[in-house]
Amino acid sequence: MPLYIVPTPIGNLKDMTYRAVDILKNADIILAEDTRTSSRLLNHYSIDRKLQSFHMHNEHHKLEDILKELQSGSLIAVISDAGTPGISDPGFLLVRESIAKGIDVFCLPGATALIPAIIQSGFPTDRFVFEGFLPHKKGRKTKLEALAEENRTIVLYESPHRILKTLNQFLLYFNEDRKISVVRELTKKFETQFRGSIKESIEYYTENKPKGEFVISISPDLDK
Repeated sequence: MPLYIVPTPIGNLKDMTYRAVDILKNADIILAEDTRTSSRLLNHYSIDRKLQSFHMHNEHHKLEDILKELQSGSLIAVISDAGTPGISDPGFLLVRESIAKGIDVFCLPGATALIPAIIQSGFPTDRFVFEGFLPHKKGRKTKLEALAEENRTIVLYESPHRILKTLNQFLLYFNEDRKISVVRELTKKFETQFRGSIKESIEYYTENKPKGEFVISISPDLDK
């Protein structure tokens, strides 16, 4: 049986697709990043299937057993806490190894923070670069230096604990007037979006305590 990568809502439970619910209801095993978080989603949609933890700390350990289950005919679905597995979440390793074993892999379309954030930023979407989360320490300076040379729209994820640090570091590599869009808590009740310059974004989040998860879009440098 194939492996299914199933996106789950990033905040609003209504963003679950009919097909995603159907796949999960028919799965022999659902691999979840956090079983407690996923149990709430599954209960909401009356999905009662076998749930196993599958996250960055155990994916290497569990890989062989999962591949054996797939080869024996089990239908396995992978979900993360929010969004599409494999995008800054576990999933890539299992997909790669399943393909190597000749197992069919299907990824359902669905919720992800990346696409809504870049579209509602108002920045060009014909060419963009997605970097996920920046390295916390090693390689961070090198990555920022490389991004400073980009002439495509840049999209990043960031946590509330690091958002101000990241915005301040942008001043070391980008012009302070470079346009930026920062979306907080996409699809949720308290979703907010800041649009302005990098300098203005620092002033805004200094005055307004950062809460929730963030998606940052940086406009292209049109002078390049």
